[in-house]
Amino acid sequence: MAMVPHILTENLTLQYRRKSSTVSALEDVSIDIPPRSFISIVGPSGCGKTTLLKVLSGVLKATKGRTLFDGRSIEDTDLSGKIGYIFQRPLLLPWRTALGNALLTTEIARKEIPLDERVAEARRWLSLTDLTEFEDRLPHELSGGMQQRVSLCRALAFRPPILMMDEPFAALDEITREAMQEELLRLWSVTQSTVIFVTHSISEAVFLSERVIVMTARPGRVDEVIDVPFGPPHGEELRGSPRFTDLVQHIRHKLRGGQAALETAS
Repeated sequence: MAMVPHILTENLTLQYRRKSSTVSALEDVSIDIPPRSFISIVGPSGCGKTTLLKVLSGVLKATKGRTLFDGRSIEDTDLSGKIGYIFQRPLLLPWRTALGNALLTTEIARKEIPLDERVAEARRWLSLTDLTEFEDRLPHELSGGMQQRVSLCRALAFRPPILMMDEPFAALDEITREAMQEELLRLWSVTQSTVIFVTHSISEAVFLSERVIVMTARPGRVDEVIDVPFGPPHGEELRGSPRFTDLVQHIRHKLRGGQAALETAS
């Protein structure tokens, strides 16, 4: 794996121009993401969470402010092969098996590695996610949770130092979602990549993360950065503990208070 960078944003602002107006998606966003950390971003719908991921990955360019990777501007940083991205839906290629889908990123980002080594690496991740016996199955033959595990394997197989996840478990039922959260933490302990995780679920953010970034309604600003006071491993017993529910309630009140203030102002 390539060296895991320290990511820093300073006063990021992103505006979209329309015919007769300018819309601010992000405003004065400053965050600090240490190497190998697990950061979650929560906030109301439309507050710019996904937009922030796109700025951090270099897909969108900020109107003002800057993003730094180990002190170098994002414009001067080669991010090719350094970021794995997982979406809300698995987006597997329907004609490829589970193994074929897991291989896809290595075919693009690690094609200089011999095929047998890339296949071995993809199989290693399928094994880590308990999918070895399903490697020859097509996506339609897999459950939703299995498909999302294949998408995790696809993102991790080329060993990116940064993993960006945009509501990857939102479409899953509650039991499968909780199982996938525990699976993700187990895989993160193996990879030690930096994870930047967008979610609408407050409890999911608290369970997974070392730090939670709470954003305001649009234009998205950082309302609070919360260091989660209990470290890994996060077992099932944590979800029902008073310290867990208290932190979830604190963030919920933050978000509800911000939404109420927005409605009053409008």
